[in-house]
Amino acid sequence: MTDIVSAGSASVSRLIGDSVIRIASDATLADAARVLTGSEIGAVLVGDEARPRALVSERDLVHAVADGRDPASTLATEVASTELAWCDVDSTIDEVAMEMMDRYIRHVLVEDDGALVGIVSARDLLGAYSDGARTD
Repeated sequence: MTDIVSAGSASVSRLIGDSVIRIASDATLADAARVLTGSEIGAVLVGDEARPRALVSERDLVHAVADGRDPASTLATEVASTELAWCDVDSTIDEVAMEMMDRYIRHVLVEDDGALVGIVSARDLLGAYSDGARTD
């Protein structure tokens, strides 16, 4: 199990992959759902600001539909999370995992010198810990 400990002490930068995907500020929930499913991701940023202010996740979409909102006419900005969690690119996987647990969230934006460089999801963390626990 010592491999799991070493996985947690690694930099979160090793989990950053593809570029961050965004939708326009006037996108609907249906637009967001199409992007999420088409890109096989769990969250998408809303707008094109250098420092994003909103994120729509699968969970946000489910809550909106359960509340009876029409995905074709409801703007993503109406249900988007605006209290975004950020970490530095040099943060450890354990630090990001604790932030997610403390705030009960599934996505943390990663920055380097104030610039967005990626998003880390709970799924990414699970993969990192899982890789650390493998014995070949």
